[in-house]
Amino acid sequence: MARKKLRTKDQHIIRLASMVDGLGSILYEKADLLSYDCDGFTIHTALPKAVVFPENTEEVANIVKYCHEQGLPFLARGAGTGLSGGAIPLNQEVIISMVKMKKLLSVDLENRRAVVEPGFVNLKLTNSISDKGYYYAPDPSSQYCCTIGGNVAENAGGAHCLKYGVTTNHILGLEVVLPNGEIVEIGSNGVPDEPGYDLLGLLTGSEGTLGIVTKITVRILKNPEDKQTVLAYFDKIEDGSQAVSDIVSAGIVPAALEMMDKTAIEGVEAAAFPVGHPKDIEALLLIEVDGIAAGIGEQIEQILDVCRSRNVREVRAAKDEQERAAWWANRKTGFGAMGAISPDYLVQDGVIPRSKLPEVLQKIKKISDDSGLRIANIFHAGDGNLHPLVLFDARIPGETDKAMEAGSACLKVCADVGGTITGEHGVGIEKREEMRFVFKDEEIMAQTDIREVFNPDNLLNAGKLFPTPGRCAEVKKEMKEAAIS
Repeated sequence: MARKKLRTKDQHIIRLASMVDGLGSILYEKADLLSYDCDGFTIHTALPKAVVFPENTEEVANIVKYCHEQGLPFLARGAGTGLSGGAIPLNQEVIISMVKMKKLLSVDLENRRAVVEPGFVNLKLTNSISDKGYYYAPDPSSQYCCTIGGNVAENAGGAHCLKYGVTTNHILGLEVVLPNGEIVEIGSNGVPDEPGYDLLGLLTGSEGTLGIVTKITVRILKNPEDKQTVLAYFDKIEDGSQAVSDIVSAGIVPAALEMMDKTAIEGVEAAAFPVGHPKDIEALLLIEVDGIAAGIGEQIEQILDVCRSRNVREVRAAKDEQERAAWWANRKTGFGAMGAISPDYLVQDGVIPRSKLPEVLQKIKKISDDSGLRIANIFHAGDGNLHPLVLFDARIPGETDKAMEAGSACLKVCADVGGTITGEHGVGIEKREEMRFVFKDEEIMAQTDIREVFNPDNLLNAGKLFPTPGRCAEVKKEMKEAAIS
């Protein structure tokens, strides 16, 4: 059967199509590109020039090399679940979609590692090795559809990062296509404390601005002997907040320690997996401990005692695995569930010291009252990673801007108490200006200097992660001009 011809005279499109599987691996017509005009941050949209679907590292490198030579802006995209606009083609980029690079390449149980392509879905890794008694720890709420390549770009976390850490703590090696098309391997086969600069740490969380990851070696863990989950209901959010600090202060390190407030509970109970949470409670905690079976019962009793000392209305451990799974399914729907109670929502991602939790939640409530917009709180309380969800209706003139202002105010509160503006969702375009809450111009410029080493022409995912520094940028330009003259 003859291959269909491309219906375009654009030589760039024709050349890019020749590098992949022709018509079946490139999109370039407007109707097809509309699906790629944003990621999970839907407030801002922009159309790409084209979307190409490579199937291996060599194809990625060839595409990048061509874009570099022709001065075409480009970026990589995984499943498009990112929440900060990191995959939005602001500059009419060529999108390099990694969804066809979705293989589990190898599993080494003896050395507890696996090698995956960037389009491999997070949860599929655990599902692929669970029958052998192993799992992959990072578990963002979108783990059923987000890709591990995207997790590397954003340094994704999840409910269990309190005990097990975020993505960077589980990355052992990367194969990367640099912005000029060169292929490099970073890291080794899991050897700890390699000499030289920590390039793995630099690339993980760089939001696709330094290179395109094409192969990932990850750490896998042995399933714990036992795990148990506790659910606690509080009539006052202050009591629930204090219980969070008390649990950790007691020397317990839960695998997960999650909180939802009244508005968040309303959402999850109206969505796909209701479990019957009381409608009148102000907060709930979902607390999970895991490890050696012999010590789990004692930790559970300590947690129950702490909650009772903080005026808990009801607290209990899951009676079986079915109930435990239902509680977690309910929690994992948290963000999407807001669609059941609001036409639109904006999720934020600040981080604070645990001890500041009661104070910060009170300030977020004031932001909600002042703006007239409801703000739901559903978050990783154990490590202070907050997710205020600003509920709004984009059909009402001015309400989108009001929601953005309220979200920014929430992040300012986090920064002011000694926290920061993102714990796992990244900066993208959503929080570029809020980077000024935590960095001075000189500090921003130091980081953009690093970007220029990898990405000197700024063709790869330009306009993301950093604001333009003020006077520092002018001074830098003057110094360059002086050096040239």
